[in-house]
Amino acid sequence: MTLSNVERSENAQEKLAQLIRSDRNALAKTITIVENNLDGTSAVLSAIQCHLGRAHVVGVTGPPGVGKSTLIDACIAEFRKLGKSVAILAIDPSSHFSGGAILGDRVRMVEQSDDDGVFIRSVAARGHLGGLSATALNIIHLFDAANWDVIIVETVGAGQSEIEIAELADTTVVVESPGLGDEIQAIKAGLLEIADIIAVNKSDLPHADITVSELLHALSMRHSSKSVQVSKTCATERQGVQELVAEIVKHGVEVMQTNRAKCVSERSRKIVARVVGESVTRQFRKLNSKEADAFSELVQAGELNPDTIAESVIQNLISTLREPSNFPENEQN
Repeated sequence: MTLSNVERSENAQEKLAQLIRSDRNALAKTITIVENNLDGTSAVLSAIQCHLGRAHVVGVTGPPGVGKSTLIDACIAEFRKLGKSVAILAIDPSSHFSGGAILGDRVRMVEQSDDDGVFIRSVAARGHLGGLSATALNIIHLFDAANWDVIIVETVGAGQSEIEIAELADTTVVVESPGLGDEIQAIKAGLLEIADIIAVNKSDLPHADITVSELLHALSMRHSSKSVQVSKTCATERQGVQELVAEIVKHGVEVMQTNRAKCVSERSRKIVARVVGESVTRQFRKLNSKEADAFSELVQAGELNPDTIAESVIQNLISTLREPSNFPENEQN
């Protein structure tokens, strides 16, 4: 059964979910369709909506060079010991020549690549400042619909812009390493604010305990009641990794028990907001030079400002969405 046949069948939703659960190649091809926004993307995303909410989404972020990929590789092994299947979405820096992923993270996780209970996918950040691919949300939902127990999302590691991961993940793990010194002051208002768990990796290096103390102090200065666990790990020696995974699982259970439906709903809302925003941007850029010049002249003359134009576009869009007869036909029909 091919993906295209599934999309056209009467029971498209259930059959598509079954297909990507049972066929890794079908899942990989479906991700490619969604990542590149090819024909059928809308149908696929609509078909999986009723199969979401089971997976535990774990975001892993932190500055470059702290060993995120090596730590994830070690965590995968611990999750597998617990009998959990693991899907990894590694957001790689984009190639300046092809726009594709450089695949560095995938190379560093080769130890797990032959395990049927592990699925690794690298996608390109493509210049997205939040450290996440523009299609990351949709790929997370594909993994969720395909019945993977744990979905690990690794960001490219670009500093404070990484805070976007907290909007997608149930559990956010911020990875640090000893010797950051004054850099902690620069990041505590960003990465430390989004953390559910902080892993001080490379704890075999000098000053690991000092780094832990500095992080705990930085956390104590926040105006937040959220409890953040700080763990020491040495991924290369597999030290502290079992304890870290236990903390991740514990936090995930708490999320699932308290506000699981809300988390999935919020992620879906973010998908809608992002797609609408990107679509409006694309359409605006399609304006011919004469129309674009007209807008520019009005702005330069002070008769309009960009905010007014944006508000007008949004109001027109909202008015259209409130009229059911104006909805475009679904691609599945």
